[in-house]
Amino acid sequence: MILRLKAVTKDYIWGGTRLREEYGKIGGNRLAESWELSVHPDGMSTISGGEYDGMPLGEFVEKFPESTGKNSFGNIPILIKLIDAKDNLSVQVHPDNDYARKYEDDNGKTEMWYIVDCDENASIIYGFKDKLTKEEFRSAIADNTLLYKVNTVPVKKGDVFLIRAGTLHAIGKGCLIAEIQQSSNVTYRVYDYGRLDDKGNPRELHIDKAVDVTNTSPAEIPVQNNEKGGILCDCEYFTVYREDISGESVIKQNKDTFTHIMVLEGRGEVISENCRYTAEKGESFFVTAGTEWHIKGNCSIIYTVV
Repeated sequence: MILRLKAVTKDYIWGGTRLREEYGKIGGNRLAESWELSVHPDGMSTISGGEYDGMPLGEFVEKFPESTGKNSFGNIPILIKLIDAKDNLSVQVHPDNDYARKYEDDNGKTEMWYIVDCDENASIIYGFKDKLTKEEFRSAIADNTLLYKVNTVPVKKGDVFLIRAGTLHAIGKGCLIAEIQQSSNVTYRVYDYGRLDDKGNPRELHIDKAVDVTNTSPAEIPVQNNEKGGILCDCEYFTVYREDISGESVIKQNKDTFTHIMVLEGRGEVISENCRYTAEKGESFFVTAGTEWHIKGNCSIIYTVV
């Protein structure tokens, strides 16, 4: 079975307009994130069209736990987003599973970024240039010298970054990113450029917890560029592929995992034995475990399994 998904959109202070203008996402003038695949309580995808139209995806999975496959039976342990950074995101870090479950009642967060598009001089922050002690990290936050300590990495379209829990990081302005992550919404901000929220208040920082969980060793950046298709990332939480479709592609799926499909460019059709959907740029689909699916047309997709 294939289900078309309706995303949840998020309005954050650094967001832009591309998700609305180029990807058809619904929301205000400023859209920072589109949660394409999510059963997280902070924003859940819903099914759009067909027999289960309007049903929250989490409700569908609870009703049909076999739909996710034996690798994650009755659960969707990942969250997939499109992110439009018109401005710099805060410098931040995410905890691992043990810390997040102990202190936040949530999962930890390891994530992958695929640079869908970016400005010519765009960059990200990834870890530190040199080894710091925890005390030196805290001092750099306090005396406003943190940006001199971090590792700034130029990016280009097609770059892939795996960002493990505990890695200090930030998306830079001008980046449009597909993010595949553990299903978690725990973020510890340590620096936010002195910005104020919509009510005129400084945005909350989480310095003590960030110092607890951050790996302050020099960054080893697992980056690759992938504009030709194939595996983007294969880690313990998810495997992500990119494929350019010209004509038709057939993928025989096993019964161990569901698949999430997201159309990045172009237009086509997503087809299984019992259903057929048009697949426009920006649309997402949940394919139940064991379903053989086809895409016809001319489009670029990323698809994710666990």
